[in-house]
Amino acid sequence: MSLFLPLLGKILPLYTNIVLGYLATRLLKVDRAGAAALLFYLMAPIVVFSATMGVRLDAAVALLPLFLFLFSSLMAVAALWLFKRLWPDATGNILAFTAGTGNTGYFGIALALIVFEPRVADIYIFTVLASFFYESTTGFYITAKGTFTARESLIKVLRLPVLYAFLLALILNLAGVMLPESLAAYFGQFRIAYSIIGMMLIGMGLVGFRQGGGADPRFLALTLAIKHLLWPALIALIIWTDSRFFGLLHRDLYRVMFVFAIVPLAGNTVTLAVLLKARPEKAALAVLLSTLLSIVTIPFMLAWYGME
Repeated sequence: MSLFLPLLGKILPLYTNIVLGYLATRLLKVDRAGAAALLFYLMAPIVVFSATMGVRLDAAVALLPLFLFLFSSLMAVAALWLFKRLWPDATGNILAFTAGTGNTGYFGIALALIVFEPRVADIYIFTVLASFFYESTTGFYITAKGTFTARESLIKVLRLPVLYAFLLALILNLAGVMLPESLAAYFGQFRIAYSIIGMMLIGMGLVGFRQGGGADPRFLALTLAIKHLLWPALIALIIWTDSRFFGLLHRDLYRVMFVFAIVPLAGNTVTLAVLLKARPEKAALAVLLSTLLSIVTIPFMLAWYGME
């Protein structure tokens, strides 16, 4: 575990951005809704477009987001089936949503830019599409609990700007179109800005946080165990199985999968808890504790995996 302290040193600045985001909203009254809109509607499509254009596509790379989408959906459905009856309200649905995703976007992209070389970071950003699609399809249905129709859910998916950025970049990539070097460098700046503002947005979301009617130890234990123990364990098992018996993937994709698995709980958990009126303070506390816990778990997991 000699890598632990160097990795911790690399990751700690991410949490500085969270603190800065909190202070920006608390003291400077920065509008977090505006920051979120900037990230979602403008910067995320550019980041996804740039990464998809920069990825050298082969069968393994192209199938990785699909595999992780199916894996995420299976985790969510299994969690809903196992734990739904533990609560009389929609808490079980929120738990199921968290079981299928993590903060692969704001947190994960920032982490990928730190631990990966640019070529592999592009693959990671490309793979984050799995989370976008999961949260807008399987995750949406599970949390909506029948409140929204299939048509409303489809409209939600079709309104995702990153979808069209991805499709355009995929077509251009397959057609052999290359971005001019100056434009590629310009788009590269958006990845850094996206990771910084995205981490700050996590801190912005903590302003006004209240624990409310007390913590739910069972909810916290299950969400944190699934995200910080079960996800890494299952992905590590899949990596070991493929490397030992099948050889369908390669080392870079294994690294991408592992980083995808070790990020903290998704911030959108709180948004969906508000939507369902399922005591969102429980979700907020879980996301906060998961983000803090990842200060230790992420460098520990990366060191265990041997990733410098």
